[in-house]
Amino acid sequence: MNYQEAIEFLFSSLPMYQRVGKAAYKANLDNAIRLDEYFGHPHRRFPSVHVAGTNGKGSVSHMLASVFQQSGFKTGLYTSPHLLDFRERIRVNGQPIPEEEVTGFINSHRPMIREISPSFFEMTVAMAFNHFAREDVDIAIIETGLGGRLDSTNIITPLLSVITNISMDHMEFLGSDLSSIAREKGGIIKPGIPLVAGQTGGEPEKVLLSMARELKASVFLARQAREPLFQTMNQEGTSLIRFQNHQKGSTETWSCGLTGGYQKENVATALSAIDCLRELGWNLSETSVQEGLTKVTGNTGIMGRWQTVGSNPKSICDTAHNQAGISATMDQVMQAPWKELHMVWGVVNDKDLGTILPLLPREAHYYFTRSKAPRSLDALILREKAAAYGLSGRDFPSVKEAYKEAREKAGENDMIFTGGSTFVVADLLEVLGY
Repeated sequence: MNYQEAIEFLFSSLPMYQRVGKAAYKANLDNAIRLDEYFGHPHRRFPSVHVAGTNGKGSVSHMLASVFQQSGFKTGLYTSPHLLDFRERIRVNGQPIPEEEVTGFINSHRPMIREISPSFFEMTVAMAFNHFAREDVDIAIIETGLGGRLDSTNIITPLLSVITNISMDHMEFLGSDLSSIAREKGGIIKPGIPLVAGQTGGEPEKVLLSMARELKASVFLARQAREPLFQTMNQEGTSLIRFQNHQKGSTETWSCGLTGGYQKENVATALSAIDCLRELGWNLSETSVQEGLTKVTGNTGIMGRWQTVGSNPKSICDTAHNQAGISATMDQVMQAPWKELHMVWGVVNDKDLGTILPLLPREAHYYFTRSKAPRSLDALILREKAAAYGLSGRDFPSVKEAYKEAREKAGENDMIFTGGSTFVVADLLEVLGY
C-alpha cells in the first residue's frame, strides 16, 4: 500500500466527521482508550498543552507551537481539520508527518484498525501521539476536535489547559445553550492542572470557574490580564497589536503574522498561556515569543486565517464558519477598503442559515457555490435561502468556477472574499496551487 492508497483507506474505511457529519461522532472515549493501550500510551512520553474553544483554538495552537519552535524546543503540533493535505494535521517543528510514516502506520496496524473500527479522528489522534513519541518531541500542542470532554485527544494529562472562547456551534453534539457548551469544552480541565481561559465571559466563564474549582485547578483569565487597545498593519504585512497589560500596569506591543482583526484576542490568550508556562519552568524568552508570533505562518504552515491569496483586486479567504467567527470576519470585511465587494460563499448542509445569512453584507455581489465535500449545501439551495435575506447573486457548481467568475467581474479596486466553510477555502487554495 503506497501513500495515496493509505490515505484512501483512511478516508473510505473510517467515518470522517468533515465528510459525513454526525454519523462519525463517537460519544465516548472507548476507542481512544483502546488505541492508546494498543500503542503503549505514547502520550505519556511527552509533555503537552491542550487547547479547546469554539473559535481561535487553531490559531492559538499554531502560535504556541511557533513560540516553542523559536525557543529551540522540538515541538509537536496536532490540529484539525486539514485544508489540502492530511499530513497538515500532524507536524513536528512545522514539518508534516512524512508520507512513509503514514503509509507504514496503516500497513503495520491494519488488522487492529479493522478490529477496533475507530473513527477517522480517533485514528488520526492515535497516529499523532505515536509519531510525537517516536520523534521524542520536547513538547506537543494538542488541539481538540469538536468539543472537549468526549474528544479523542482528552486522554492526555497536559501541563496546561487552554480554552479560547465559548460560542454557539455544533449544538447537536455539545448542547443548545452556552452553559452546556462550556461544560463540554471544560471537560478538558484536569485535577490540579492550571487553566487559561480566553475571551469566555458571562455564563460560560462562570461554568468554567466552577468546574476548575471542583478540580482544584488554578485559573488564569486572559481577558483580565491584557486588554487590546488597537491593531494595525506594518510595512512587512504583519499585525501590530497594542495591549494594556493590567498585571504590569503598562502598555505593550506585539507583532503577529496572522492579520485577522479577531486575532488580537487569540494573541492575548496565547500570551497568557506563555506566562503560565514560564511559571511552570519553561524558558520562553521575550525575543523568542515575539519572533514566534511574527513568524507563525512560516514556522507552522497555518493557512486560511484572513489569508491574502490575490491582489488587484485584493482577494482574501477565511475559514470562519460559525456565527461568532463569521460576525468577527465580516466586521473586518466591512472595514477593509474596496470599491465593490464580491463574496464567494458556500456552507455545509447542517449549518443554521438563520444565524449566518443575516451577518453577510447585502451590498456585495454573491457567487454561491459548494465545495467538493459531501456535506456541502447545494449552491442553488443556498442562493434561494440567501435571497430571503436580501443577498443576491448567481450559483456555481464548484469553487473554481465561482472564483473564476468573481475574478473576471471584479475591478482592481474591488475585493473578493471567499469563505463560509473550511472546505470552500480548501478548494480555493487547491485551485490556486497552494
